[in-house]
Amino acid sequence: MKTIAIIPARGGSKRLPEKNTKLLNNIPLLAHSILYAKQNSAIIDEIYVSTNDDGIKKIASEYGAKVIDRPESLSGDFEATIIAVKHVLESIKNDVENIVLLQPTNPLRPENLLKDAFDFYLKGNYDSLFTVSRNHQKFGKIIDGKFVPFNYEIGQRSQDLEPLFFENGLLYITKSEKILNNIIISKDAFPFEINHIFASVDIDTQEDFDYAQYVYKNK
Repeated sequence: MKTIAIIPARGGSKRLPEKNTKLLNNIPLLAHSILYAKQNSAIIDEIYVSTNDDGIKKIASEYGAKVIDRPESLSGDFEATIIAVKHVLESIKNDVENIVLLQPTNPLRPENLLKDAFDFYLKGNYDSLFTVSRNHQKFGKIIDGKFVPFNYEIGQRSQDLEPLFFENGLLYITKSEKILNNIIISKDAFPFEINHIFASVDIDTQEDFDYAQYVYKNK
């Protein structure tokens, strides 16, 4: 049973230029996910970085990942992640059973997260698993200029809210046949709950990056 990690990291970010190579605690953002995969070598057999950017390729190689050149046709702003992941799988033509998707924009992960999630994935014989966190905010919609509560009633305490969860992006595990069918999260995917401050770090802007630096230094 071969398991590989795939890290999609294209160049050309608009909101935070060169974000995947920016230094977070003196380590390139991309490298945090590579190092996490290497720390889990008991699970992950090989690490692949998919990119169209020469600077990212250099960093990936320096930190021990294998580089897959992503065509510019698959590197646009609106290309879905599954396109890059599927391209890697089709490019390597190896007998792979499981894909661990690590997004470089989620660089901070609890140390035992992958081990715990992968054990659960195997024992439950799931075809995919992804991490979620509980939300504690009060949401509503604005309709005809009025605020209409969505998940609570006015005056209700936040601790009494009906549980809602969000996809936090920390980790995805999927059978390779699902990836080849353009699926990362299947209909029967298991939502693996992880409530940790690292789940709040998802970097797309400078403000996100500054917050990640704060969390890294303090947690």
